[in-house]
Amino acid sequence: MPLFDLPLADLETYAPDVAEPADFDEFWQRTLAEARGHDLALTMEPATSHLRHVEVFDVTFAGFGGHPIKAWYARPAGVTGDLPVVINYLGYSGGRGLPWETSLFPSAGYAYLRVDSRGQGWNQGFPGDTPDPVGHSPAVPGVMTRGLESPESYYYRRLFTDAARAVDAARAIPGIAKDAVVVSGGSQGGGIAIATAALVPDVAGLMADVPFLQHLRRAVELVGTSPYSEINAYLATHRLAVEQTWRTLSYIDGANMAKRGQAPSLWSVALMDMTCPPSTVYASYNRYAGPKEIEIYPYNGHEGGAGFQVGRQLEWLAARFAR
Repeated sequence: MPLFDLPLADLETYAPDVAEPADFDEFWQRTLAEARGHDLALTMEPATSHLRHVEVFDVTFAGFGGHPIKAWYARPAGVTGDLPVVINYLGYSGGRGLPWETSLFPSAGYAYLRVDSRGQGWNQGFPGDTPDPVGHSPAVPGVMTRGLESPESYYYRRLFTDAARAVDAARAIPGIAKDAVVVSGGSQGGGIAIATAALVPDVAGLMADVPFLQHLRRAVELVGTSPYSEINAYLATHRLAVEQTWRTLSYIDGANMAKRGQAPSLWSVALMDMTCPPSTVYASYNRYAGPKEIEIYPYNGHEGGAGFQVGRQLEWLAARFAR
C-alpha cells in the first residue's frame, strides 16, 4: 500500500477549517442533560469467564433515552482497593464480544469496562448484545446514515451519549477510582473516545488509535472505503440532502470534539491507512486542547500499531498512574 495522503511534515501542521454549528455546545449539553434525567439503572451480575485471576461482570446501564446498554466489567481477582479504569469503545460493526476476552488490562492491574455499541455487533468475531430501539428513515446498510436527516435523530448522537453515560456508570461501580477514568478505543472506538473526552472533560486520560469519524468531509471525499462509502452511497441517491447531511455530521465530527478535550492523551496514526486517512486524524490531533502525544506507523494501514501500540498504552498508563 503506497503513501497516498499529505507528506508527514504537512500532516504535522494540518489544521483546516471544519464547519461547526453555532449551537454545538448547547446541543450536546441538552442531549446529556436529557440522558442524565433517566435513572442510571446500573446492574452487575457475575459472568462465567473461566478466568482464575480476573473477575468479570455482566453490566447494564441506561444510555440515551434510558435505553439499556450492555458492557463487560473486569478487574483483578481478589483486589479490593479502588483502581484506575480503562473504558474501551469498539470498532465499527463490533460488539462487546465474550467475557473471557477482557483480561489484558486487568492483568496489568487496571479495571476495564468494554462497552457495547447499540445496534452493532454483526461482525462475526465480536458479537454484540445491545439493540438500538430507535427507528430511522431509509438508510444505507450499516449505521453511518441512520437518522442522518437531522442531528437530533442521527445514530451517533445516541452512541456518543451512551459512551458518556458509560463514564457515569464506571464511576458508580464500587472499587473504581472516580478520578482515574481513561477512555479508549481504536477506529470507531477511537472516535467515540475522542467525543467522550470532549463531553466528559474531567476524564483522566484518552487513548485514541487510528480514529474514525474525524474531519468527515475530507474522509468521504478522499477515500471510497467502508464505512465512509455509506455516506457516498447515500448522497449519490439523496441528491438534495447534501447541505443537511454535512450539517448533521458537523455535530459529531471529531475535529470539533477534539478542541474541547482536556485530558492527557495518547494517539496513534498509520500513514498508509485508507480507512481512516492520516490527514483526518491529524485534523483532530492538531486541534486537541489537552496534553497529547502521537505514535506514527509509517508503513501500516488501518491495523495501525496493533500489539505494539497496546504495549505503548500499557507504558503510558503505568507512567500516568505511577504503577
